[in-house]
Amino acid sequence: MATLVLTSLRNSILSLFLHVLAFSFSVRGRPATFLQDFRITWSDYHIRQINRGRAIQLVLDQSAGCGFASKSRYLFGRVSMKIKLIPGDSAALLQPFMCMNSDTNTIRDELDFEFLGNRTGQPYTVQTNIYAHGKGVREQRINLWFDPAAEFHIYSILWNRHHVVFYVDEVPIRVYKNNEARGIPFPKFQPMGIYCTLWEADDWATRGGLEKIDWRKAPFYAYYKDFDIEGCPVPGPRTCASNPNNWWEGAAYQQLSPVEARSYQWVRMNHMIYDYCTDKSRYPVTPPECVARI
Repeated sequence: MATLVLTSLRNSILSLFLHVLAFSFSVRGRPATFLQDFRITWSDYHIRQINRGRAIQLVLDQSAGCGFASKSRYLFGRVSMKIKLIPGDSAALLQPFMCMNSDTNTIRDELDFEFLGNRTGQPYTVQTNIYAHGKGVREQRINLWFDPAAEFHIYSILWNRHHVVFYVDEVPIRVYKNNEARGIPFPKFQPMGIYCTLWEADDWATRGGLEKIDWRKAPFYAYYKDFDIEGCPVPGPRTCASNPNNWWEGAAYQQLSPVEARSYQWVRMNHMIYDYCTDKSRYPVTPPECVARI
């Protein structure tokens, strides 16, 4: 009897260990930090680490902008970070936060947050865009309902086999469903890295390029902190993609909750200022992915 009990206990401990080990492959057990999880892609002298890499400052002046990217790429998951945008006159400044399969691959998969600055007193515009299998030009724009330069706010991208959801402070602002059954491309084959940059976009970022940067206000500063990446790093264990512990694939994350759906409609009704789906000058025929959506 004692032997049976010990064997049963040993098997239970082994089962628990394997469960925890599998969980660790897919869900991160610690907050991401700049030092451990990111690398500088350009202008390292314009990126300053704060609080041992838990936060960073990005600088733009007339000599250069700057950028950083994750060291790993991920196939599905959720990435978020707190960002404080450039205050005051930020016209023609661009702060992308994106997931992208490669910065050189021409068959492009990409999920974009693009923060478009404005003149003092005007609302910040957030543009989102989605590339799937090389096809993009799916821009939507909203004006934020708060001052994103006054304090930090959370910006997140959820990406699973069912949809892509962009969140601002946990409020969904963009949903792109997987409609492959209707012949519409969806990004699901190529792992993506996380990229953030700060640079000047005089030719298009503010009012289609009519507003230019006032370099007298330079240097410009933006801040990032509380990096959080939960996803399957690639290359990684073969079981990672189908691991049941990947919470982002669970039933609760395959569609918006009723509360999220109401918040999403509120954003679309009150804060959306551009939607490629309704731009008849660019698309006389409505793009197929726009026909059936929340």
